[in-house]
Formats: sequence, structure tokens, C-alpha cells
Amino acid sequence: MDNRLQHFVHYLEVEKNASELTIKSYLQDIEQFQAFMKQEIIQGFDSVTYSSVRLFLTQLHENGLSRRTIARKLSSMRSFYRFLEREHRVRNNPFTTAALPKQAQRLPQFLYQEELGMLFNVEDLNTPLGQRNQAILETLYATGARVSELVGMKIEAIDFDIGVVLVQGKGRKERYVPIGSYALEALETYINHGRKTLIKGDNSHTFVFVNYRGGQLSDRSVRNILKDQVSKAALTTKMSPHTLRHTFATHLLDAGADLRSVQELLGHSNLSTTQIYTHVSKERLRKTYMNHHPRA
Repeated sequence: MDNRLQHFVHYLEVEKNASELTIKSYLQDIEQFQAFMKQEIIQGFDSVTYSSVRLFLTQLHENGLSRRTIARKLSSMRSFYRFLEREHRVRNNPFTTAALPKQAQRLPQFLYQEELGMLFNVEDLNTPLGQRNQAILETLYATGARVSELVGMKIEAIDFDIGVVLVQGKGRKERYVPIGSYALEALETYINHGRKTLIKGDNSHTFVFVNYRGGQLSDRSVRNILKDQVSKAALTTKMSPHTLRHTFATHLLDAGADLRSVQELLGHSNLSTTQIYTHVSKERLRKTYMNHHPRA
């Protein structure tokens, strides 16, 4: 890694408090752009022009990358060049004026109460894995946690007495989230019984959710567990951990929660990110009207 990238990584770690995953993503995007520079015989970062940037974005599009992925790479390079400008390593930022066509906003998918009711009844709660899977489902819906926040959750982060959990969010930001009685009961059963059976040997870690060998559960495993629950419930809908996060936010707003409270619970930095859920609620209301009003 050259000197500029080392300084950029230090800037992300210290000033931006970025997670390891975020830093890795930045570096991958920068390395891809460096490969493009080598291909186009561009001598250095200060030699990159607006035309070079447009050609880079065109190549990404031709390689079949989605608009979302290209937008992320564009954002990474903008941030990197802002840093280089600040450090007087380049004279200007050719990525500043580069833009992609605005993406059509897709409304998040969520589950209805009836679908959730079916999911909550598919696990065998007499088995360690059944107890664990039930606790995963209940916790995701009760807290709106991201899957990374769920698998990183530790036992000491849960306060069973007052019903809150300390969630470690993006950028190492922490937030306290209330957790309902159903989820607390499922967690208590799992931690006191199922988890103790799954933990083997000298596994002394305190991660809440473990695999059948007693190690920390992975993101992919959580996705597979939810997929299996959908199959058992014979639902036709697709579901991911993020679907439950969307469901958590949508149901809160439907029940009258204010937007800023939902923003805090989700750990969103900007209110604009949370506002998408108001559109979900409005669309749901419109569909209900169209399907049930006699004169619709």
C-alpha cells in the first residue's frame, strides 16, 4: 500500500471512525480505479480528468455493474479525492461534478402481521437450534437491527431488567434500543438452555448467537435460517434480515410512531434515510383503500 493510501486509511480510522468493512470497501474501489489508470496510461492521481472519470464510469456500466454499485464506487473516489485535496496531493477533484442519472426509488419490502404470525410458529422450541432461530427472528423484528449488528451482539449488551439492548451500529456508533417481552423471553430461553448446549469445549466468547459448533454465527447463516423459516411457513414472499428491519420501521410508523424516534431506533444518521418508510406506509394505505373501498 503506497503512502497516500496509508494516510487515507488512517484518516478513515481516526477522523471518520469507519469500520473495517467500510475501509476494505474504499480500498477495493480505489484499487479498481488504479487498475483503470494503468490501463489508460494515466501517470498519477493529479493527471485524472473529468473525461477520464466519465470513461471509468462507462466501463463500469458496460461490465454489468448495477447503478447502486457504480454510485458507491463514485462516492468512494469522491471521498478519496477530497482527502487528497485537503492534503495538497492533487490540485482538483475530477469526481466532484461527475454524476449518475438519479435512480428510481424502490420501496422497501416488508411483512404483514399475518405473515409474521406464521413465521413465529415454525420452530421446534424444544431443540437448541429451534430456540436459537426463534430468538433470531424475535430479536430482528423487535429491534430493527442490521444482520451485522445481530451477529455482533454480546450477552452483556442485553439488559433483561429494563428491556433494552446496546447495539453496535455502523461506524462503531452505539445506540440503546428497547426490546419487547416476546423477544426477551425468546432470548432468555435460548441463552439459558439452547446456547449452553451449543457452546462446546472452552468457548468463552460472549456472542449471543452461535452456530452448532459453538462459534460466532455468520451473516450468511442468519440469512439461511430466515430462508428456511419462510420455507417452513410456506410463504411465497422472499425474506432477508433487512426485510425484518423494514418491517420493524413500517409497523412502528403505521402504529403512530414519529419519524425522529424511528430514525433513532434504526441508527440512521440522516432523517432523509428514514423518510422512505413514510412512503411505504402511504402506499400500503393506498392499496388497502383500492382493495376494500366499494367505489375505489
